[in-house]
Amino acid sequence: MGERRLNLHDQNDLTGFLRELVQIPSPSTREDPVAQRIVAEMTRLGFEDVHIDRMGSVVGRVGPGHGPVLMLNGHMDTVEVSAPECWDHPPYGAEIRDGTLFGIGACDMKGGLAAMIYGVKLLIDSGADLAGDIVVACVVQEEPSEGLGTRALIEDEGIRPDWVVLAEPTNLDVARGHRGRLEMRLTADGRAAHAACPDLGDNAIYTAARLVFGLELLSGQLGTDDFLGPGSLSVTAISSRACSRNAVPDQCEVIIDRRLTLGENEAKAIAEVQRVITREGVQARVEVTEYETTSYTGTTRRTRQCYPAWVIAEDHPLVAAAVQAVRTQLKVRPQVTRWSFSTEGAYTAGSARIPTVGFGPGEPNVAHTANEHVRLADVHSAAEVYAQLASILLGER
Repeated sequence: MGERRLNLHDQNDLTGFLRELVQIPSPSTREDPVAQRIVAEMTRLGFEDVHIDRMGSVVGRVGPGHGPVLMLNGHMDTVEVSAPECWDHPPYGAEIRDGTLFGIGACDMKGGLAAMIYGVKLLIDSGADLAGDIVVACVVQEEPSEGLGTRALIEDEGIRPDWVVLAEPTNLDVARGHRGRLEMRLTADGRAAHAACPDLGDNAIYTAARLVFGLELLSGQLGTDDFLGPGSLSVTAISSRACSRNAVPDQCEVIIDRRLTLGENEAKAIAEVQRVITREGVQARVEVTEYETTSYTGTTRRTRQCYPAWVIAEDHPLVAAAVQAVRTQLKVRPQVTRWSFSTEGAYTAGSARIPTVGFGPGEPNVAHTANEHVRLADVHSAAEVYAQLASILLGER
């Protein structure tokens, strides 16, 4: 099977499309403008059945309408710009310097989105007679609730992929898993009193502080896995409730981000925190949080914030095909690695048990940072690898 190459015109079009995607703000639940731009580009390039689903995700298909299905999956939403003064380049400027494009979402993951769309364009233009379908899924709300958009496509829309390739940044390596994520709310109870007479009350913040110290100790005692590494625990938010700022708080809430390695699960993580509460002998409770949202289309969803860990075997045919595609196009053997963060794979592989791998342009460590960026040459290369991988998996009749 020969190499797949973008010509100079396609490279320029891909770069221009990516710049537009970065210039269009698309924070979670507000993806509508970027979704419309993607629909227009897919339609222009010759995709079939291009549409927006009830949740607001964009879907386009190429292929005969039967046979095996490969899903190329990426998310349209980005995090918010929290500190624009820390950027050397405007977050929505999509400025290019020395072959690198800067902007929020450039790496996570509009570079991957643009690449997978133009990878499929390569196959359309070549007249590839595939034995199955490629479905390109550009989903919503991955940042706050990974898997929410893809779950809707698979369970509500009835799309049944045989394989999923996630275009999250991997620095052009192949990812075959990541730890899970569990968000917990720890609520410490106290008793209100006037702050002038604190001995009449029971300060919930002090109780929570004792528990936070216990959680810090717990974070160094978690399970580990040879491939995914150790589980982790971080306190990410604290808030209290009182009738005024001169009153002793009667409640304090602590949000816990718990990363689950293989061998850990929700029940185990909850039990660990419960033991901290019991050891301290305080009034407190722990529960899994829920994410409830209304998408830009008006559709409301609620989900528990529990996302399982997953790993696909290194010798799985999908991993082998991804490695082969990279070697064919880039003339190097990629590392077979893991992500440190969570992705839509928490649903596709962790819940739905669909063989899933990750491959995308961009360095994972620059996601969610000021001066986020992606190398344009890597975006072009990723598009070629997606085309090659689709040819390997679906074949040509």
